[in-house]
Amino acid sequence: MSTGGGTRARGLVALVASGLLLDGSAAWARTDTLPPARAVVAGPRDVGLFPGATVARDFDHLAALVGDPHGPRDIALGPQVYRGDLVIKRPLAIHGSKGAVVEGSGSATVLTVEASDVLLEDVTLRHSGRRHTREDAGVKATGSGVRIVNVRVEDALFGISLQECKRCMVQGASVVGTDDDPELRGDGIKLWESHESVVRECLVERARDLVVWYTRHALLEGNTVRFGRYGTHFMYANDATVRRSHLEGNVVGIFVMYSRRMLLEGNVLAGARGAAGMGLGFKDSDAVTARGNWLVANTAGVYLDNTPRTPEEPVTFQGNVMALNDVALRLHGSEAGLSLSGNELRQNAVMVEVDGGGTALAASLRGNHYSDYEGYDLDGNGVGDVPYEVKALSRELTDARPALKFFYGTSALGLMDAVAHAVPVLESKTLVRDAAPLVRAPEIALP
Repeated sequence: MSTGGGTRARGLVALVASGLLLDGSAAWARTDTLPPARAVVAGPRDVGLFPGATVARDFDHLAALVGDPHGPRDIALGPQVYRGDLVIKRPLAIHGSKGAVVEGSGSATVLTVEASDVLLEDVTLRHSGRRHTREDAGVKATGSGVRIVNVRVEDALFGISLQECKRCMVQGASVVGTDDDPELRGDGIKLWESHESVVRECLVERARDLVVWYTRHALLEGNTVRFGRYGTHFMYANDATVRRSHLEGNVVGIFVMYSRRMLLEGNVLAGARGAAGMGLGFKDSDAVTARGNWLVANTAGVYLDNTPRTPEEPVTFQGNVMALNDVALRLHGSEAGLSLSGNELRQNAVMVEVDGGGTALAASLRGNHYSDYEGYDLDGNGVGDVPYEVKALSRELTDARPALKFFYGTSALGLMDAVAHAVPVLESKTLVRDAAPLVRAPEIALP
């Protein structure tokens, strides 16, 4: 395996491991598409900055203000703890302040929204119930035009749950899960049939998943998700976009099922380890574009299962970095309609792996850079004069006997492939071919 560029790759992993790549996410966000609302500020404001708002003295007063159909439109929370479970059933705005906490009873959802045009901002929600059957959460919203801004959720089974909440927005939220087993935690942020909704600049830690199910036109932008199970899990979620987000240290970075017309752009997906670890995975999905993403130090950088389902709705990877993965690209069968161009595949233990003993020759690979390319460029045009091909005898052995994958990267399997190159009679079948490999790595900016 080539060692060229090792310093850069090792430096990237060091940055990922130290968490430095997760800093500065707020600088990525745009505000030009926000629904009409005040500008998001760095932290909670003093309660006195809400002229005309009615200040809730305690929880009973807060519940009375919220429950009054003719009550005030703007309610302010002081720097204190309001103890109780709150239900909102009319349009209003709750403005928190530094130190404002709504602490639930521990037997239900802390704050439930059953109305449209509700704003909740600058408040901490904590101590929900623990019933998975009812998905007890920090905040649960149903309606349209609901905005949840600069809210922190802690000590809650589920974090923020939007259910049939159309054109809703979660901005600048922080959801901190529990130390329970990841399978027993609730989802950090959940969108269920919440079309045209936005999740932006949020931090989710130690939750189960960030879920987008049965939801069209979702935008996830500038988020950080780490130390959970699925960084983001899409299912039946057409026309979604994920960009400028960092998903690090999860079992799976992003996994997409039964979805179409997706854009994944400028994301970092790193440190998805274990037998099921993958940076980016797709099952039975179509019309996907992935560009400008960095997939680093995962068990599998990219995994594709029956994706695309038809060549008429192609899947395109353009200008991505796949570095230091056990397997850069893993395919479950030959993927007609898949194309890769302008990508950098650097220092992966295995560049391409095809399950089931097949090949990926139906996929279109052209103009990518491979750190283990051994060709030449006599005319100096930056394109190799011989194709890049993956055809390793060791690969057939590991496909036939998966236990031998333990020896990936060892001198034994390396010698076997070297002999296969030198003695054509031992040469294995070709798994994948790039007819125009780049001899120099493309410049792909770190998101």
